Amino acid sequence: MKMNAIIAGAGMTAFGKFPGRGLKDLAGEAITAALADAGLGLGDIQAAWMGNAAAGTITGQVCVPGEIVLRSLGLGGIPVINVENACATAATAMNQAAAMISAGLYDVVLAVGYEKLVHADKSRSFAVFLGAVDVEDMVGLRARIDRKMAAIGMDVDPATAASRSLFMDIYATEAIEHMQRYGTTREQFAGVTAKNSRHGALNPRAQFRNVETVESVLAARDIIWPLTLPMCSPIGDGAAAIVLVSERKARELGLTRPVRITASELTSGWDYPEDLDTPVFPAAIGAAYAQAGIDPADIDVVELHDASASSEILHSEYLGLCPVGEGGRLIESGKTALGGGGRTVVNPSGGLLRKGHPIGATGIAQLVEIHEQLMGRSGPRQVEGARIGVAENGGGYVRGDVGALCITVVER
Repeated sequence: MKMNAIIAGAGMTAFGKFPGRGLKDLAGEAITAALADAGLGLGDIQAAWMGNAAAGTITGQVCVPGEIVLRSLGLGGIPVINVENACATAATAMNQAAAMISAGLYDVVLAVGYEKLVHADKSRSFAVFLGAVDVEDMVGLRARIDRKMAAIGMDVDPATAASRSLFMDIYATEAIEHMQRYGTTREQFAGVTAKNSRHGALNPRAQFRNVETVESVLAARDIIWPLTLPMCSPIGDGAAAIVLVSERKARELGLTRPVRITASELTSGWDYPEDLDTPVFPAAIGAAYAQAGIDPADIDVVELHDASASSEILHSEYLGLCPVGEGGRLIESGKTALGGGGRTVVNPSGGLLRKGHPIGATGIAQLVEIHEQLMGRSGPRQVEGARIGVAENGGGYVRGDVGALCITVVER
């Protein structure tokens, strides 16, 4: 969808494991920071889209999580829309909020993603991911994954499955398919984590700030071959918020050269033959690029959904940053790293692998990073001259494909 919504302010918490902090505390910090950045107050907000995916499982808070958060800050009397859409929850909240601004229905709205995934019982955290599939077809889903594994020669002990997220099995099959089809190596997957760790070390809000090397990533404990622990995004808590305003309000605020959402394509997978390479990514990405009037050569910075190291390689190809099959070699070239000399820097925040992945917060956290990059406020991880950014955020798994996907183009 073609958009015209201006990011007037952005804020987020650090991401990490915060057992002593609740949803109201985390979301409140991000909202307060975004409002301060915009120079606006709670009374200026006309509507709010509040994204959360896991509270019902982790904390027991259902039905009115957004209203609870906002009333704790003293904000009520406005439309509050609670959004849940797997790992694309926050991006969906943003997409809908931006659409309302673009349609002229509001002048100032809030979009928030906030999440707690950490629980003393780790099985509760894994249950969130188990719920991001068709729970009435778990036997069929396991059979589908097992067929894919068998087709590429994987032999996995079912007894080990409970020790990891179901999605890691899915990512492992995608990784091995790419290795077999294009010659991608484990060293190239490890190179994704190593690159993103160097970026994350520069990000004070990242969950992990230690620098990894290809060798240290490969030496780490296997989650499921070929993925080691540092190749898999961590469980964590956090929140991110943006304040979106109309052109009229931007002029009133005196914003010059504002950061603008120019396109945001929200879609879902559909039923097609299992042997057909996933068409949902290129369809959504192509639509977003066309709506914004850009192509991959125009993009300065990308925040993409690296839920696994292999995901960054595949999604770089989907986004047109390199030809299909060349994602591993793109990583090996170093061109997507800060200071790597390439056209586009990928995941300067550290990505999900290092910044962290509190699933309901991730999509807006990507936009906070891009907003700061386009404003020139990213300090040592600044992408020089950044003017156009793209965020790619997806989640869920339905009949062999992503459940929800959001591609957003941001320009200054």
